[in-house]
Amino acid sequence: MIVDAWIQHPSPAFLADELFVSLRRWLGLTTIPDVIPDAFTIGGLDAAGVDVGLVTAWWGPRGPMLSNDDVAAMVSRHPGRLYGVGSVDLRRPVAAAREVRRCVEELGFVGIRLLPWLWELPPDDRRYYPVYAACVEAGVPFCLQVGHAGPMRGSEYGRPIPHVDRVALDFPELTIVCGHIGYPWTDEMIALATKYPSVFIDTSAYKPSRFPPQLVTYLRGHGRKKVLFGSNWPMIAPAACLAELDELGLDDEARGLFLGGNARRVFSLPQVPR
Repeated sequence: MIVDAWIQHPSPAFLADELFVSLRRWLGLTTIPDVIPDAFTIGGLDAAGVDVGLVTAWWGPRGPMLSNDDVAAMVSRHPGRLYGVGSVDLRRPVAAAREVRRCVEELGFVGIRLLPWLWELPPDDRRYYPVYAACVEAGVPFCLQVGHAGPMRGSEYGRPIPHVDRVALDFPELTIVCGHIGYPWTDEMIALATKYPSVFIDTSAYKPSRFPPQLVTYLRGHGRKKVLFGSNWPMIAPAACLAELDELGLDDEARGLFLGGNARRVFSLPQVPR
């Protein structure tokens, strides 16, 4: 069972946003279609043999970019194949905490994700803290991006130390999934995942050929239970990532944990594939 821990199903408005000039360039998009059918994303998972995708909502300072309700509607059309990861409005922390509870209790989402570079707020900013408490109470992971920002925004918000370090200290019950491996601070990210039982890494936005050597060593060895596979579709097709899997030199246990076992445990997903 293969789980992709970070995908998006983009709407036309999402693709057209000025933030995603680089994404359009990577995708070779010169025109944006009026409608993007479910088959676009489901086909990307099928081509890679991915059993489950965790499809994320986006919320930024200008409002929802991919709404929780739109993600929930897509998940409802593909039960067992897709699971939702919600997003919330940091400008209104109390309302954000309520939305966390709605995402989990009413929409059935398995996590919450916010992007520090999008908000231009590091994850140890006080405005995140009600969201963290709500995630702990709801029993779901908090997911974020670490490392440099691909879009033209500042990267310091994604530095693991001190920002993620401080959150893990303040919220030891919070499961934290750090996407995009933390480059160029991968050593810091590995140090935190090693130090804290509740901190994990997902490899979205990087093909295996671009994993830093220290991450590969960690994944092969004592970090085999701490790293989750992710593609960041549609930025990178999961098939392109998995085509390079053998380059990592993983044994059977590490391979199984990386591709799905860790994600099933961290996000409390069912054991039975679709």
